[in-house]
Amino acid sequence: MGVAAEKPVYSVPFVERTGMRRIEERRGYSKLLMPLDGNANHVDVMYLGAFCVLAEAIAAGPGISILDTARHFPIIKDIAVDFHRMAASDVTGEYELTESHIAALEADLERKGSAGYTAEVPMHDADGALVATGRVTVKLLSHDWSGRA
Repeated sequence: MGVAAEKPVYSVPFVERTGMRRIEERRGYSKLLMPLDGNANHVDVMYLGAFCVLAEAIAAGPGISILDTARHFPIIKDIAVDFHRMAASDVTGEYELTESHIAALEADLERKGSAGYTAEVPMHDADGALVATGRVTVKLLSHDWSGRA
């Protein structure tokens, strides 16, 4: 199973309004930054919703990177964020799928039209302190998926 010739463009205006930026993305890997500016709460620390958006985007990126978007699409099944400490700075996070995990996902997509993974996404402030951890379940589905197998 091959990857689409062009990188898929999944655009969500809500996410774009956060100002989130890509630091690095490649096959099976995503590292993103959520700026504090525009995403602070009433006490000038990162709003919890911004952590959710960041975790979701980081978790989905590696799956999206392996999809043939003419045949498949991603969805988020669930998300939880454990807040560890306040972040008064930009926040970064990253997640990577191993090549063996990618091969298993691709095999499931071919065999049954769906695949999934759960990403544990650590998020750090500008000083490198762990401020939150996201747990995101990502589903990859065939456009003609009907809930079989």
